[in-house]
Amino acid sequence: MDLALVLLLGLVAGTVGGVVGFGTSIMLMPALVLVFGPREAVPIMAVAAIMANASRVAAWWREVDWRTTTAYSVTGVPAAALGAHTLLNLPPGVVEASLGLFFICMIPLRRWMAQQRWVLNLWHMSAVGGVIGYLTGIVVSTGPINAPFFLAHGLVKGAYLGTEAMGSLAVYGAKALTFRAFDALPMATLMRGLTIGASLMGGAFIAKRLVLRLDATRFQLLMDGLLLVAGATMLWAAFRPTPI
Repeated sequence: MDLALVLLLGLVAGTVGGVVGFGTSIMLMPALVLVFGPREAVPIMAVAAIMANASRVAAWWREVDWRTTTAYSVTGVPAAALGAHTLLNLPPGVVEASLGLFFICMIPLRRWMAQQRWVLNLWHMSAVGGVIGYLTGIVVSTGPINAPFFLAHGLVKGAYLGTEAMGSLAVYGAKALTFRAFDALPMATLMRGLTIGASLMGGAFIAKRLVLRLDATRFQLLMDGLLLVAGATMLWAAFRPTPI
């Protein structure tokens, strides 16, 4: 029953992420922590995120900006591997607390970044890839801060969704391989990630029909609410009393 509910939430999260390019991990991660625990939830989400981003790439394949993808990935891939290695060495409780604080801090930071009228070139995107790649290795989801940089690079709608997904696909792939190399991604965890990722993929193709109908203002409020709920859930998981 728990897995069925997670899969249903995955379909919804995949649809949301397919519309705006992020949000799947924010919506799904608290449920994964509650069902599987924080240590297993992180590699599960990494595998599921690979499938979610792959589906977005497939949906918008013809509009992917490959030069931007390359610039972002060349630094993002090694940085994500380093971040994942850092995550595996953090003490218990720090993972959940870091996730919670990160999600909550993203509410004002995302709004501030959206107000800046930056124009970024390929060198800027390469620097962005290194920083966000490392953060993604540690905190599961950086979509809310990833989006303003790709938009500032001049990408919109399908080009933004496909290119951001392709860059994220490379980063999450490096993260999953790092988990596998350090025995943090056993076969049972991998299969759970693939199963949940399948529900995310279904949502991504549903979302393609909704992109042109998106009410940006209402969705931004929805995302802020999701960030707040996800952050509070992670902090609760980190500081909840330990049963005696």
